[in-house]
Amino acid sequence: MRSSNPVFSRRGFSRDNGYAGFNTAPQAGGAAVGTQGSPYAQPQGNPYATNPYAQQDLQQGAPPQTPVTTGRMTMDDVVMRTGTTLGILIVTAALAWALLPVDDANIGRSYGIGIGAAVIGMVLALVQSFKRTATPALIVSYAAFEGVFLGVISSIVDNRIASGAAMQAVIGTLAVFAAVLVAYKAGWIRVNRRFYGFVMAAALGFVLLMVVNLLFAAFGGGDGLGFRSGGLGILFGIIGVLLGACFLALDFKQVEDGIAYGAPKEEAWLAAFGLTLTLVWIYMEFLRLIAILNSND
Repeated sequence: MRSSNPVFSRRGFSRDNGYAGFNTAPQAGGAAVGTQGSPYAQPQGNPYATNPYAQQDLQQGAPPQTPVTTGRMTMDDVVMRTGTTLGILIVTAALAWALLPVDDANIGRSYGIGIGAAVIGMVLALVQSFKRTATPALIVSYAAFEGVFLGVISSIVDNRIASGAAMQAVIGTLAVFAAVLVAYKAGWIRVNRRFYGFVMAAALGFVLLMVVNLLFAAFGGGDGLGFRSGGLGILFGIIGVLLGACFLALDFKQVEDGIAYGAPKEEAWLAAFGLTLTLVWIYMEFLRLIAILNSND
């Protein structure tokens, strides 16, 4: 089963690539949950069996441990890499906000720079997503260019549509992250095949509708089919935030499985990249939702 996140599904934490999947966390004695009679059983057991440290743990009848000296990914690694990518994104967003004014005389130039940065960031994200190994330079560059775009678009919304929108979107994103993390750790969210299928089907439908709406807006003018304005816009904004929350749960599961199976330390960059993509998605949905709500006042 592949992750919802193209980063995880391409290289790390994916059943199709021989990495950890859903409900396959190792138990004492070396067995993996779901390897007996499970609809998504993984016959090979530990997907990191070639890792001498993971293999040794399993032979000793204990779950894989993650001491720093083994060179395997730990939660600290994921937190540090995620903090690095988000930190770079925030710094470049702040610089773009300060250095690219959005008044009547400069908004065209600033918006053009922001869109250019978004295109470059998208290309870098696609390149990294289709690579089989993490490239920190690509991930850091993506965060920098994405930050420029977010800084410009946030400044436009905050200064010309809804004062305080950027801070509200940040608070909303942090609240969703914290809520999903607590719900996931408490076991209130069960990430299994059914959950995965539902999220992927909903995400596919959502993206297709947004593409159709964009095409109608581009060729027919106006707001297209109205999926990003008015009542429908508010509804789809809420759906977008909820989908982002579901993506976070999938990401948490993939990271947890990767750590449990002793994924190589460099996989922490992929985890950070995937989490950053999801957080950017949630932030943008909040920002768009706030803009719609204020434009309807």
